[in-house]
Amino acid sequence: MKTSIKQIILSTVFLTIASDASAQALSSGYFVDEYKYRHAINPAVGNEQNYIAIPALGSVNVRMIGNFGIEDVLQDNPLYPDQSDKKKTTFMNPYIADPLDKFSNGINKVGAQAEMALLSVGFKAFGGYNTFELNSKSNAYLKLPYELLEFATSTSNQNYNIGDIFANAQSYMELAVGHSHQLNDKWRVGAKVKLLLGIADFDLSMKDIKANLTGDTWTIQADAQAHTSMKGFKYVSKTNRYKGTNETYERVKDIDIDGAGIGGLGAAVDLGMEYKMNDAWKLSAALLDLGFISWKNDMYATNTSKSFTFDGFHDTSIRNDHGNTMDDQADDYDDQISDFIHLKDQGDQGSRTTGIGARLNLAAEYTIPSYKQLKVGLLSSTRFLGEHTWTEERLSGNWEPLNWLGTSVNVGLNSYTATAGWMINIHPKYFNFFVGMDGILCKMSKEGIPLNSNGSISFGFNIAL
Repeated sequence: MKTSIKQIILSTVFLTIASDASAQALSSGYFVDEYKYRHAINPAVGNEQNYIAIPALGSVNVRMIGNFGIEDVLQDNPLYPDQSDKKKTTFMNPYIADPLDKFSNGINKVGAQAEMALLSVGFKAFGGYNTFELNSKSNAYLKLPYELLEFATSTSNQNYNIGDIFANAQSYMELAVGHSHQLNDKWRVGAKVKLLLGIADFDLSMKDIKANLTGDTWTIQADAQAHTSMKGFKYVSKTNRYKGTNETYERVKDIDIDGAGIGGLGAAVDLGMEYKMNDAWKLSAALLDLGFISWKNDMYATNTSKSFTFDGFHDTSIRNDHGNTMDDQADDYDDQISDFIHLKDQGDQGSRTTGIGARLNLAAEYTIPSYKQLKVGLLSSTRFLGEHTWTEERLSGNWEPLNWLGTSVNVGLNSYTATAGWMINIHPKYFNFFVGMDGILCKMSKEGIPLNSNGSISFGFNIAL
């Protein structure tokens, strides 16, 4: 099975259900009674009801976060319809008056998260509440400096100090066993142990990038490195010739995957606690995903020559005779990105170990004394992931008008943007259904793809006992 490097890198921007930032369930549901997957946010939390997840439908959680999106990358084509039959073009189209207007003039970041409960059971036993889970988790993040976007759209300057690019994607399965226990009338504690089965890990860094115009080509200086760990993975190289010379060099052009499967093993733990101050106030804290994955291989590529020539980025769909199909355009962009990164295959460097991104959750919950069906909660989450570390604060109002119906509306502020969320949880005996969003999806493409990078959807079907 072949795919292009472009697809790997762009998948870190527009990842969907196939792959989460080690997504933790639905944050909007943390203060909603009988939301069955609160234990994914804090392992000390239990439920009154036992539950059995409907396989692969018990909990599905997909989220995108960032400060730029598809609507910024793909913009209205100013040449349509007179000089082009394409309604959309990339921001690199030189006929767009202000192509970078919607981008941040600092760091442009985007992340995608997805999690699916393949199997999940929660039940009371052994003096507490117990969970058994098999989950699929994935995540992808990308950070681009504004100077790179400026370099891709303008040749007015002869020198650019672009900065650093970082991209990361990871996918794994986890088998988890958890237990929460009421110590007394104030304290409750919980923990989970997890066996991690690594599917793939991709990490790209391109540091201290500088571009200088020499004649009609650019000289790029950078330190680029790519590490990929995945069973059956290898780079495919292509021989190129330096412009104006007979000297040749090899660069990574594509990848080949043969027999993908389990590429690494690891372990992790979750730890949590709850403290009930009185009938109105409850405090809680949790540390999640304290662990690692040891990968069997490390397919390493780097730009061995830290200075190389580059023809520059250019839009390939300006006129009708350029990129008549999406595949043609994709191939053209693939070549441009490969030329810019300029990686050379260094082979398998052996095993390597990566973290999975620990998370710290802190929460405070206040129940209205005169109307116990109404609660206010504040949840603070921090994901520790090196260059892709992010935080979020979420304030929610939670109402349970019936003993089998819980709701939440909330607002959040994170490292990327402000968001709004909601949740409905229906939990009569024998049945549980929930649906909600940590970020409300707004504009969508005709293919159903979110145009901005802030939105989520979570839902689940469970048997409640």
